[in-house]
Amino acid sequence: MNLNLFDDVPDGLTLRARSFVRAHGVKADVRPVEGHRQWWLERGVPAAVIDRMAAYQERWGGLVLPPAPHYDGGPKYFDPDSPESDSAGSWFEAGPQRASVPYSFMIGPRGEFGIHGDGWVPLHATVEGWVESLALAHHASMWAKQVTKLVGDDVDGVALDGYEPVRETMGLADTWWRGPDSLVAFYNGEAESLGFPRGRVALVYSGLDEWGLRGGVEADGG
Repeated sequence: MNLNLFDDVPDGLTLRARSFVRAHGVKADVRPVEGHRQWWLERGVPAAVIDRMAAYQERWGGLVLPPAPHYDGGPKYFDPDSPESDSAGSWFEAGPQRASVPYSFMIGPRGEFGIHGDGWVPLHATVEGWVESLALAHHASMWAKQVTKLVGDDVDGVALDGYEPVRETMGLADTWWRGPDSLVAFYNGEAESLGFPRGRVALVYSGLDEWGLRGGVEADGG
Protein backbone atom coordinates (compact mmCIF):
# COMPACT_ATOMS: atom_id res chain seq x y z
CA MET A 1 0.00 0.00 0.00
CA ASN A 2 1.37 3.38 -1.06
CA LEU A 3 1.16 5.98 1.70
CA ASN A 4 2.46 8.90 -0.39
CA LEU A 5 -0.09 10.42 -2.77
CA PHE A 6 1.49 13.86 -3.05
CA ASP A 7 2.36 13.38 -6.73
CA ASP A 8 -0.35 10.84 -7.50
CA VAL A 9 -3.62 12.79 -7.14
CA PRO A 10 -5.90 12.89 -10.19
CA ASP A 11 -6.13 16.33 -11.75
CA GLY A 12 -9.40 18.19 -12.31
CA LEU A 13 -10.18 18.52 -8.58
CA THR A 14 -10.42 21.67 -6.50
CA LEU A 15 -7.55 22.55 -4.19
CA ARG A 16 -9.78 21.46 -1.30
CA ALA A 17 -10.28 17.99 -2.75
CA ARG A 18 -6.65 17.61 -3.77
CA SER A 19 -5.53 18.50 -0.25
CA PHE A 20 -8.07 16.03 1.16
CA VAL A 21 -6.83 13.18 -1.03
CA ARG A 22 -3.17 13.98 -0.29
CA ALA A 23 -3.73 14.16 3.46
CA HIS A 24 -6.16 11.27 3.94
CA GLY A 25 -5.95 8.98 0.90
CA VAL A 26 -3.80 5.92 0.38
CA LYS A 27 -3.40 3.57 -2.57
CA ALA A 28 -4.16 -0.14 -2.26
CA ASP A 29 -2.75 -2.69 -4.67
CA VAL A 30 -5.40 -3.83 -7.15
CA ARG A 31 -5.22 -6.32 -9.99
CA PRO A 32 -5.05 -4.62 -13.42
CA VAL A 33 -8.18 -4.76 -15.54
CA GLU A 34 -6.15 -6.18 -18.43
CA GLY A 35 -5.71 -9.37 -16.43
CA HIS A 36 -9.46 -10.03 -16.81
CA ARG A 37 -9.95 -8.73 -20.36
CA GLN A 38 -9.95 -12.07 -22.19
CA TRP A 39 -12.21 -13.70 -19.60
CA TRP A 40 -14.75 -10.87 -19.97
CA LEU A 41 -14.54 -10.86 -23.77
CA GLU A 42 -15.30 -14.58 -23.82
CA ARG A 43 -18.45 -13.86 -21.82
CA GLY A 44 -19.73 -11.24 -24.19
CA VAL A 45 -18.60 -8.05 -22.46
CA PRO A 46 -17.98 -5.45 -25.20
CA ALA A 47 -14.39 -4.32 -25.59
CA ALA A 48 -15.51 -0.68 -25.23
CA VAL A 49 -16.83 -1.43 -21.74
CA ILE A 50 -13.56 -3.03 -20.72
CA ASP A 51 -11.72 0.00 -22.12
CA ARG A 52 -13.84 2.27 -19.91
CA MET A 53 -13.02 0.12 -16.88
CA ALA A 54 -9.31 0.25 -17.69
CA ALA A 55 -9.41 4.05 -17.99
CA TYR A 56 -11.27 4.31 -14.67
CA GLN A 57 -8.73 2.06 -12.97
CA GLU A 58 -5.80 4.00 -14.39
CA ARG A 59 -7.23 7.23 -12.95
CA TRP A 60 -8.77 6.03 -9.67
CA GLY A 61 -7.83 2.39 -9.08
CA GLY A 62 -6.83 1.47 -5.54
CA LEU A 63 -7.62 4.87 -4.02
CA VAL A 64 -8.80 4.51 -0.42
CA LEU A 65 -10.53 7.55 1.10
CA PRO A 66 -12.12 8.19 4.51
CA PRO A 67 -15.75 7.05 4.82
CA ALA A 68 -18.60 9.18 3.53
CA PRO A 69 -21.12 10.47 6.08
CA HIS A 70 -23.88 8.44 4.36
CA TYR A 71 -24.24 5.20 2.39
CA ASP A 72 -22.40 3.52 5.27
CA GLY A 73 -19.22 5.13 4.10
CA GLY A 74 -19.28 4.44 0.36
CA PRO A 75 -16.82 2.17 -1.46
CA LYS A 76 -13.92 0.74 0.52
CA TYR A 77 -11.64 1.66 -2.37
CA PHE A 78 -11.96 2.30 -6.11
CA ASP A 79 -11.60 -0.83 -8.25
CA PRO A 80 -13.76 -1.64 -11.31
CA ASP A 81 -15.54 -4.98 -11.53
CA SER A 82 -18.77 -6.73 -12.60
CA PRO A 83 -19.43 -5.10 -15.99
CA GLU A 84 -22.97 -5.27 -17.34
CA SER A 85 -24.77 -3.80 -20.34
CA ASP A 86 -28.30 -3.34 -21.60
CA SER A 87 -30.09 -1.22 -24.18
CA ALA A 88 -29.52 1.90 -22.06
CA GLY A 89 -25.75 1.52 -21.89
CA SER A 90 -23.09 -0.07 -19.70
CA TRP A 91 -22.32 -0.05 -16.00
CA PHE A 92 -19.56 -1.44 -13.84
CA GLU A 93 -18.87 -1.63 -10.15
CA ALA A 94 -16.94 1.36 -8.75
CA GLY A 95 -15.43 -0.61 -5.87
CA PRO A 96 -16.39 -3.04 -3.09
CA GLN A 97 -18.77 -1.98 -0.35
CA ARG A 98 -17.25 -0.74 2.88
CA ALA A 99 -20.21 -2.06 4.88
CA SER A 100 -23.24 -4.25 4.23
CA VAL A 101 -25.71 -2.16 2.21
CA PRO A 102 -28.48 -3.33 -0.17
CA TYR A 103 -26.91 -1.84 -3.28
CA SER A 104 -23.68 -1.63 -5.24
CA PHE A 105 -21.64 1.46 -6.05
CA MET A 106 -21.54 1.79 -9.82
CA ILE A 107 -20.16 3.89 -12.66
CA GLY A 108 -22.92 4.64 -15.16
CA PRO A 109 -23.03 4.88 -18.97
CA ARG A 110 -21.92 8.53 -18.99
CA GLY A 111 -19.38 8.22 -16.19
CA GLU A 112 -21.81 8.99 -13.37
CA PHE A 113 -21.09 7.76 -9.85
CA GLY A 114 -24.15 6.18 -8.27
CA ILE A 115 -25.81 3.25 -6.56
CA HIS A 116 -27.75 0.31 -7.95
CA GLY A 117 -30.23 -1.41 -5.65
CA ASP A 118 -33.79 -1.94 -6.83
CA GLY A 119 -32.90 0.60 -9.53
CA TRP A 120 -30.00 2.70 -10.81
CA VAL A 121 -29.62 6.16 -9.28
CA PRO A 122 -26.70 8.43 -10.29
CA LEU A 123 -25.58 10.45 -7.27
CA HIS A 124 -22.97 12.65 -8.97
CA ALA A 125 -22.30 13.35 -12.65
CA THR A 126 -18.68 12.17 -12.28
CA VAL A 127 -16.39 10.33 -9.88
CA GLU A 128 -14.75 13.70 -9.25
CA GLY A 129 -18.10 14.93 -7.92
CA TRP A 130 -18.21 12.10 -5.38
CA VAL A 131 -14.64 12.86 -4.26
CA GLU A 132 -15.47 16.56 -4.01
CA SER A 133 -18.48 15.73 -1.83
CA LEU A 134 -16.29 13.69 0.53
CA ALA A 135 -13.76 16.51 0.75
CA LEU A 136 -16.47 19.11 1.38
CA ALA A 137 -18.10 17.00 4.09
CA HIS A 138 -14.75 16.67 5.83
CA HIS A 139 -14.06 20.40 5.48
CA ALA A 140 -17.52 21.48 6.67
CA SER A 141 -17.51 19.16 9.69
CA MET A 142 -14.21 20.68 10.84
CA TRP A 143 -15.39 24.31 10.61
CA ALA A 144 -19.12 24.19 11.42
CA LYS A 145 -20.28 25.28 14.87
CA GLN A 146 -23.22 22.88 14.61
CA VAL A 147 -24.22 19.93 12.43
CA THR A 148 -27.92 19.03 12.23
CA LYS A 149 -29.24 15.80 10.67
CA LEU A 150 -32.76 15.68 9.23
CA VAL A 151 -34.45 12.49 8.00
CA GLY A 152 -37.49 11.70 5.84
CA ASP A 153 -40.23 14.33 5.69
CA ASP A 154 -38.21 16.64 7.96
CA VAL A 155 -35.90 17.24 4.99
CA ASP A 156 -38.72 19.26 3.37
CA GLY A 157 -38.32 21.84 6.12
CA VAL A 158 -34.88 22.93 4.89
CA ALA A 159 -35.34 26.36 3.32
CA LEU A 160 -32.88 27.19 0.54
CA ASP A 161 -33.80 30.83 -0.02
CA GLY A 162 -30.55 32.70 -0.65
CA TYR A 163 -28.59 29.47 -1.23
CA GLU A 164 -26.64 28.49 -4.34
CA PRO A 165 -25.65 25.02 -5.57
CA VAL A 166 -22.09 23.90 -4.84
CA ARG A 167 -21.20 23.14 -8.43
CA GLU A 168 -17.95 21.24 -7.92
CA THR A 169 -19.86 18.29 -6.40
CA MET A 170 -21.73 17.91 -9.70
CA GLY A 171 -24.78 16.70 -7.82
CA LEU A 172 -27.60 14.69 -9.34
CA ALA A 173 -29.62 12.75 -6.73
CA ASP A 174 -27.28 14.13 -4.05
CA THR A 175 -26.64 17.87 -3.92
CA TRP A 176 -24.80 20.47 -1.84
CA TRP A 177 -25.99 24.04 -1.27
CA ARG A 178 -24.13 27.09 0.07
CA GLY A 179 -25.91 29.80 2.07
CA PRO A 180 -24.83 32.93 3.96
CA ASP A 181 -23.35 30.95 6.88
CA SER A 182 -24.31 27.31 6.20
CA LEU A 183 -23.71 24.37 3.89
CA VAL A 184 -26.45 21.81 3.30
CA ALA A 185 -25.97 18.31 1.89
CA PHE A 186 -28.93 16.31 0.59
CA TYR A 187 -28.62 12.52 0.27
CA ASN A 188 -31.52 11.13 -1.80
CA GLY A 189 -29.92 8.07 -3.41
CA GLU A 190 -31.22 5.41 -1.03
CA ALA A 191 -34.74 6.84 -1.11
CA GLU A 192 -34.82 6.79 -4.91
CA SER A 193 -33.03 3.47 -5.48
CA LEU A 194 -34.90 1.50 -2.82
CA GLY A 195 -38.29 3.25 -3.01
CA PHE A 196 -37.90 4.32 0.61
CA PRO A 197 -38.86 7.99 1.15
CA ARG A 198 -37.72 7.94 4.77
CA GLY A 199 -34.25 7.25 3.43
CA ARG A 200 -33.87 10.92 2.50
CA VAL A 201 -31.25 12.66 4.65
CA ALA A 202 -30.07 16.26 4.95
CA LEU A 203 -27.02 17.42 6.88
CA VAL A 204 -26.90 21.12 7.75
CA TYR A 205 -23.48 22.54 8.64
CA SER A 206 -24.14 25.90 10.27
CA GLY A 207 -22.11 28.72 11.80
CA LEU A 208 -19.53 28.78 8.99
CA ASP A 209 -17.30 31.76 8.19
CA GLU A 210 -16.11 32.57 4.67
CA TRP A 211 -13.31 30.00 4.84
CA GLY A 212 -15.71 27.37 6.07
CA LEU A 213 -18.08 28.15 3.21
CA ARG A 214 -15.56 28.34 0.36
CA GLY A 215 -12.06 27.41 1.50
CA GLY A 216 -9.99 25.67 -1.15
CA VAL A 217 -12.67 25.77 -3.84
CA GLU A 218 -10.34 27.12 -6.54
CA ALA A 219 -9.52 24.58 -9.21
CA ASP A 220 -5.98 23.25 -9.36
CA GLY A 221 -4.67 22.70 -12.85
CA GLY A 222 -2.00 20.30 -11.56
